[in-house]
Amino acid sequence: VSDASGCSMIALLHTGAAKFPQNLLSRTRQVVFLLFPAGVLKGFRSIVSRKLASHGFGASMAAMSSFPPQRYHYFLVLDFEATCDKPQIHPQEIIEFPILKLNGRTMEIESTFHMYVQPVVHPQLTPFCTELTGIIQGMVDGQPSLQQVLERVDEWMAKEGLLDPSVKSIFVTCGDWDLKVMLPGQCQYLGLPVADYFKQWINLKKAYSFAMGSWPKNGLLDMNKGLNLQHIGRPHSGIDDCKNIANIMKTLAHRGFIFKQTSKPF
Repeated sequence: VSDASGCSMIALLHTGAAKFPQNLLSRTRQVVFLLFPAGVLKGFRSIVSRKLASHGFGASMAAMSSFPPQRYHYFLVLDFEATCDKPQIHPQEIIEFPILKLNGRTMEIESTFHMYVQPVVHPQLTPFCTELTGIIQGMVDGQPSLQQVLERVDEWMAKEGLLDPSVKSIFVTCGDWDLKVMLPGQCQYLGLPVADYFKQWINLKKAYSFAMGSWPKNGLLDMNKGLNLQHIGRPHSGIDDCKNIANIMKTLAHRGFIFKQTSKPF
């Protein structure tokens, strides 16, 4: 590498790698990729890989640029939208059912499940619900029932290999409401079973508070602000909220955060 800064960086790694703290190594990695163009980095990568290995890191430049190992192969990001009004109607019914399959190694979205659901107890959406969620009547009329959607979720889970006992996956929600209150409550009302894979999850608000040291009172808006991220899409759109959750998770993972289950066993 002919670049003087590159030589200095190599010298730094050569002389100080054994004492280099992991958090500073992560920050250095980010700086390196910002400062050097791809052509320079191509040669730089192999040199740094050898220097790191010789000092006991046992890592390549590719490993440096990856995320810390997570406990799960896949994260299943979920965010329901449901019938609502002021004052609140009962029972509430799920009207949007989105799931993003997030690879636990790359934190990239690999697959999407997204369906709208026909409410049966209160089939007519209220103006408040439409204004809040952006879901209009025509988007739910004629759509499958919750029972049918749950059957399709199971088919999707099987197709994606998520029902394989050797594959570790867990749902992620923004709060506990989706899987602690909404889904089990509606399933109980309709006399439907709740699949076991819906009975453990990660509450992103709790994960964020563990990582950042503050509770996000305004949910996704506060988390995006705290991480300097742009909000994706429309607030209270289920699929857009899932994309925001995935983006926040990727950012936290990039900072070295390891996600853990936050729900208590049923």
